[in-house]
Formats: sequence, structure tokens, C-alpha cells
Amino acid sequence: MRLDLLNIMTRSATRIDDRTPSLALRRFAWGVLAYFIATILWGTVVRATGSGAGCGDHWPLCNGTVMQQAPSMQTMIEFAHRITAGLDLIFVLGLLLWTWRSTVSSHLARWAAGASVFFTLTEGLLGALLVKLGLTAQSQSPLRAPFLALHLSNTLMLVATLAMTAHMLGRRQGFRWRDLRITHAVGTTIGMIAVMIVGVTGSMAALGDTLFPATSLRASMDEDFSANSTWLLRWRWTHPTVAILASIFLIWLLIRATRRGGPWDNRRLSTLVVALLALQYVLGALDVWLLAPVWMQVIHLLGADVLWSALVVLTARLTLLPKATATAPAHP
Repeated sequence: MRLDLLNIMTRSATRIDDRTPSLALRRFAWGVLAYFIATILWGTVVRATGSGAGCGDHWPLCNGTVMQQAPSMQTMIEFAHRITAGLDLIFVLGLLLWTWRSTVSSHLARWAAGASVFFTLTEGLLGALLVKLGLTAQSQSPLRAPFLALHLSNTLMLVATLAMTAHMLGRRQGFRWRDLRITHAVGTTIGMIAVMIVGVTGSMAALGDTLFPATSLRASMDEDFSANSTWLLRWRWTHPTVAILASIFLIWLLIRATRRGGPWDNRRLSTLVVALLALQYVLGALDVWLLAPVWMQVIHLLGADVLWSALVVLTARLTLLPKATATAPAHP
């Protein structure tokens, strides 16, 4: 009797600890992340082309209606962005429901999926405020920069929660709070905040390029140091400076990834992060040299979003560790 009970408990523990959600759910989670990144890129097109006021100050309707009669190009660009952004909420709600039904209690993917719904709602709220307050198109209101910074920070948090959801759905160890031990929490938090600041300063630089386009590289550099320039241009130097400082955190993180003998082999993911980081420096230099054309801004932002997603996953693998680690590296 006692042996049978022990066998039942062992099989139960195995079913919980080894339980991995279906491949379909994992693919859906990564697909939602990819779709949201595409929505972000389209939002960049909206800002860079000055189409943010294409629907007037109406939200969620466009120019007060649903069907547009002879819309302008700016209206079509903004209206398409609103439609794609509206689908985000449907997708994240579907992801939350599917994740909740397919995972055990206290699964971290549940928490991450729930957080993604919250940040999707705040994303929509911030977007609505930008429209209703007239902080779009060529607006030079002093409120635009702080609202844009808040909007971008929320976007990064949303991307992070979606990446965490997809990653946690694929983990076989340490996917529940009770099974985790957290390492280097302070250093990791500071580093990730620094990377977020890089994104925020980048959005400020992009806004300056949109509102005050330069005619040449020399003119652009002169504006950065001219006392007569707006603060958006004079503060563009903060983006590459903060990016260099944040790279210190990335180097520290990558050294940990290659040296530690944790439960997973992080070498391939670390190599990807290094490659994406190098690519971002190249794209940033090209963005400055080409005077920030729309297509270059989209490519640069795409690289940044992919790098941020990979960095979130790598950070989770290095800081959220199973309490009982395996003696040999295993796949997540």
C-alpha cells in the first residue's frame, strides 16, 4: 500500500514538473509577439510620416466615423494602425485564456500573460491620450516628449511580458514561483532599466528627426550643439551615450551566460544577443549618416525590438533558475 502511494505521488510530480504546454500554444505565443512587433513598426511609420493626426482628434473612431469616404494617405496609414493595434487586445486575451487552460497553478506564463493584457490596455490608453491631446503629427507641445517616453516604456514592458510568456511556456524546469530561486536581482534590474532608457532616448531622437529634419549630416551635427536648437536636437547625443553605458550591463550579462554552469546551455542565445547588439550599432550609424529616412527608422527599430526580446529571455534564463538544477545542461 505504501509503495503504491509513493508511485502515485511520483507519477503525479512527474506529470507536473515535466509538463510542457502544446507546441501549438508555444507557437501562438511567439506569433503574438511577432505580430505586436509588426504593429510597433507600423506605429513608427505613422509617426515618421506625420500621419498621427490622420483621424483628427477622434478615438477610437476615425474622423468620427468607421467607414472613411475618400480618405487621405495619412488617414489610411493611421486607420490601418488602429485596426492592427485593436487586434492586439484580441490576441493577448486569447493567449491568456489558452495559457490559463493549458498550464498548472502558479505557472509563470500565467502571470506574464496576465501582465501582457494589462500593458495592452495601458498601451491603448496612452495612444488615445496622444490623439485626444493633439500630441501627434507635427505637434511641438512640451507634453509630447514625456507622453512619448511613457508610451515607449509601456511598449517595452508589453514586449517583455509577451517574450516571457512564450519563454515560460517552453520551460520544463523552474516554471512555477515555488520552484524558482532568483539570482542577481538588483544588478539585473538596473541593467534592464538602463536598456529601457536607451529605447526611450532613441524615441526622443527619432521624434527630433521627424519634427526637425536635417538637410545634411554636417547640418545635423551642428544642430546637436547649437544653442539655438530645440532641446530635442541638443539631447540627441544622450541616445548613443546611454547605449554605450548600457552595453556594460550586456557585457556583464553575456560573461555570466558563457561562464556559469546552469541548467541550460545559453551559448547560442548569447551569440544571438551579441550579433544583434553589433547590428544595432551599425544600423544606428547608418540611421545618422542617411539622415533617418523612414525605412531606416523601421529597420533600426525592428533590430531593437528583436534584441530586447532576446535579452529578456536570456535574462530570465540567468536569473530565474530552478531550485534543483540538473548536473548537465538541458534544453528549456
